[in-house]
Amino acid sequence: MAMFFSDFASNLGGPKNPLYVLHERLKTEGHPIVDLVRGNVNEHGIVYPPEILQEILARAGDRARVYRPDSLGQWPAREAIAQYYGSLRVPPEQILITPGTSVSYWYCFKLLAERGDEMLCPQPSYPLFDYIARLAGVEMTHYRLVESRQWAIDLDYLENQISVRTRAIILISPHNPTGMVADEEQLRGLAEIATRHSLPIISDEVFGEFLFGRDAFPRIATTDAPLVFTLNGLSKMFALPGMKIGWMAVTGDPGLVRKSMAALDLISDTFLPVNEIGQFAVPEVFSRGQDFLARLKKWISECRAAALASLEGISFVPPQGGFYLTIPISHDEERAAAGLLERNRILVHPGYFYDISPDHLVMTFIDERDSISAHFAEIATVAHS
Repeated sequence: MAMFFSDFASNLGGPKNPLYVLHERLKTEGHPIVDLVRGNVNEHGIVYPPEILQEILARAGDRARVYRPDSLGQWPAREAIAQYYGSLRVPPEQILITPGTSVSYWYCFKLLAERGDEMLCPQPSYPLFDYIARLAGVEMTHYRLVESRQWAIDLDYLENQISVRTRAIILISPHNPTGMVADEEQLRGLAEIATRHSLPIISDEVFGEFLFGRDAFPRIATTDAPLVFTLNGLSKMFALPGMKIGWMAVTGDPGLVRKSMAALDLISDTFLPVNEIGQFAVPEVFSRGQDFLARLKKWISECRAAALASLEGISFVPPQGGFYLTIPISHDEERAAAGLLERNRILVHPGYFYDISPDHLVMTFIDERDSISAHFAEIATVAHS
């Protein structure tokens, strides 16, 4: 038989895991499922104010009527993002607009690595990285986050994992799924390692607006790291995943920044993938969205508090940021996740989906406010059993 597809395409995906099969069966049978995996606030009625968004998009549509693309992103959007970073003083010339953080990662991988090179990523990790890495032709290696130290970065272990093929260190803070937020000491240590080994840092800050118990957000871009790509977007910050607007801010050594921006300009110009209306909407999304962001942060914090209250008595590391938490259990994680889905109709993930050592359950605390306590009480019962 003729070969219509590449080996790469033929080997995408794999067998469906039993939890996925069970989930699909229950949905097909019409059972309502409490999804504590996706963390999409829109599904709980939390949306950017529609009347304001309509006004913003109408004006943005007028500005985008004549197509004049800018491969780095429309200047007003980059200027608004530069203002967002405030005292970090990232000029608009060092910002690239992308159609979301996943694409930002792919850009970074293609910019920094040859086929077969390595990206050093935290473990626990997020499954999407493996797919992006395969699409970019790079390998993922891992450094440890230590649960007994509030999921802190094991800097010694990280440095020992650096090889001649390592091309960048990935930092995710707040981290998904542990909720770890790297503090100033960890960031300084990470920057020192990056400097010693001449490595750039890719810093994922998509959950950076959602912190618990701290006012200031520590950023790796404030350190002496030689080259930092800071990734973020509108999806989590303003509950606008459908806008598909992300960005990267490039900081560090001026020569390295210039070379990075020149190459990213060319990569982006090849595709011009970001919709123009969304870009022209960015300044007003920021300027008119601050009250909504404050309400969103309050709602997220209340969801977290309700979940933690229902998990009282379980020993785990409370999330310092983000939308997710991870709890250890005393029995098989896959059976526990399947049992919650089969009996309680609650979908959570077993820890091995994220390369967490056995046995753990991973879930979002984004849920309906009037039912979150009951749902997490059911999870607590399973965790205790």
